[in-house]
Amino acid sequence: MRFPSVFRGALAASIVLLAGLSTAYAESGTVTLTVYKGGWIIGGSAGGGTLNFRGRNYALSVGGIDYGLVFGGSKTTFRGRVSNIFRPSDVAGVYGAAGAGLAIGGGARAIILTNQKGAVLELAGHQIGLMANADLSGLAITMR
Repeated sequence: MRFPSVFRGALAASIVLLAGLSTAYAESGTVTLTVYKGGWIIGGSAGGGTLNFRGRNYALSVGGIDYGLVFGGSKTTFRGRVSNIFRPSDVAGVYGAAGAGLAIGGGARAIILTNQKGAVLELAGHQIGLMANADLSGLAITMR
């Protein structure tokens, strides 16, 4: 009777240990993105950038759509970090956000996004242009 309870305890400890190891291997990298955005009510964004992961650079494409109060056009250059990735392709995916902002000439932007694979983007940058927005937006990042 003692063996099954010891066996169950060892099995439970093994599962907890293995679950901890899988997240321990997740890594991070750096990201640079340039995003051009424009629109009137419905807006769009496009651009590109680079992921640096494990000492190698990977080209990225960015595209998206915005819906809400969108007026004007802008260029934003983001720099930041991507975490919780196991391979470069984990950064690819769809990121959603709700936001508001106003840029007349220039301004700072910061955003944290998560995709369906669990990758977390923490970005900060500088925006130039004339842009007013209070919208829901989707941003898709693909590997080139």
